[in-house]
Amino acid sequence: METYDALLASISAASGQDSRTILNPATGEPVGEAPVHTLEYVEEAVAEAVATQPAWAALGHGARSAALLKAADAVERSAEELAQLLSREQGKPLNGPNARFEVGACVAWLRATAGLPLEPETIVDDGDTRAELHYKPIGVVAAIGPWNWPMMIAIWQIAPALRMGNTVVVKPSGNTPLSVLALVKVLNEELPEGVLSVVSCGREVGARLTEHPAIGKVMFTGSTAAGRAIIRSSADTVKRLTLELGGNDAGILLPDADPKAIAEDVFWGAFLNTGQTCAALKRLYVHDSIYDAVCQELTAVAKAMPMGNGLDENNVLGPLQNKAQYDVVADLVEAAKASGARVLVGGNPDTDQPGYFYPTTLVADIDNDNPLVAEEQFGPALPIIRYSTIDEAVEKANALDVGLGASVWSANREAAREVASRIQAGTVWINRHGAVDPRIPFGGAKQSGYGLEFGIEGLKHLGVPQVING
Repeated sequence: METYDALLASISAASGQDSRTILNPATGEPVGEAPVHTLEYVEEAVAEAVATQPAWAALGHGARSAALLKAADAVERSAEELAQLLSREQGKPLNGPNARFEVGACVAWLRATAGLPLEPETIVDDGDTRAELHYKPIGVVAAIGPWNWPMMIAIWQIAPALRMGNTVVVKPSGNTPLSVLALVKVLNEELPEGVLSVVSCGREVGARLTEHPAIGKVMFTGSTAAGRAIIRSSADTVKRLTLELGGNDAGILLPDADPKAIAEDVFWGAFLNTGQTCAALKRLYVHDSIYDAVCQELTAVAKAMPMGNGLDENNVLGPLQNKAQYDVVADLVEAAKASGARVLVGGNPDTDQPGYFYPTTLVADIDNDNPLVAEEQFGPALPIIRYSTIDEAVEKANALDVGLGASVWSANREAAREVASRIQAGTVWINRHGAVDPRIPFGGAKQSGYGLEFGIEGLKHLGVPQVING
């Protein structure tokens, strides 16, 4: 285990190498120098991944799972140093469901993925015909991640890809490269040389991965617009794709929901990682009969949650990770205010303080076609929309062209399940929101992407199905 300073020094750009200064979004102060890798570096990384993949695949599931468990131990040994770096670079606080939580999730996902069973499936065995379905490695996987959960989502991509016998080239977001560089360095303390590499570079060089003929699959988490670009650039080589794209998740509170009992869970469903989560609750539909009580209880919870520099152990909410995202949130809230919507709390950023802090904001009495509702805000601002009938709530929840997740909240679980079955989303949670699990498949509907992650089904998406018939 290295100290924080030693870990940062080991991943920083070497003298004379092209680099970018990464700034802390809470303070504007430098965090470190991230290398900017060249196209030649990318080609070398891919070539090494191609060369090492057959031997890695030949080890079999048992040996690869054992390697993942050792990699999980390595992450656990360096957990605090990784969390400190993540907090400085991404902005999220150390405590609450944030930096330490994210590093812990990396460990848990590695171990859970290592333990998933995947045996050949007997499809037909009638005495005359025997057909088995097997899954073979794809080859080299490009894992392209976002800046909101840079370490955890990297592991979501890396762990199943390696488990299935693929080698992996990781491309982190340009906003949070240091966190992923450090994570890969720690993982490689236990993994065989060459099976996992990382390229830290600009969008143009990273685009080479999506069109590279030696890349067999691209896993991408990010915006729908970027996902469309990956689809286009990968078409000529007919790559397999798993795309987890933009979401604008709806939550529906049924009339029998208890506003006080669920307020904190609803809050964290929306404001996890200060709202910078693809599967966060971003539109809250509340029945007339409990609307005012819900607004009151959520406001009380929001006011009690401290926001500030992530290195302060007291804070549980942090800044927006970058200025562009801050501007998106600020513009959408201002448009809502101009339309006559009612701000319950927040909406008044202090522009004199350093960092990209936007206050926790709740907006009530807002129309369903308001931009704050119809567009993904991806930040600490939640619109609360009133409805009168369940049909109306379902229609409004399904009105958009995205469908990553959704939730239904009710004291009657069966009633909630019935409503959930009518919602167009890849996952619908009951009485919680955004609770992903390494054992349970996760993926989007409509323009929120395609392909599944997590669980046995997620493993299958990192393999090539082969039927042995006879």
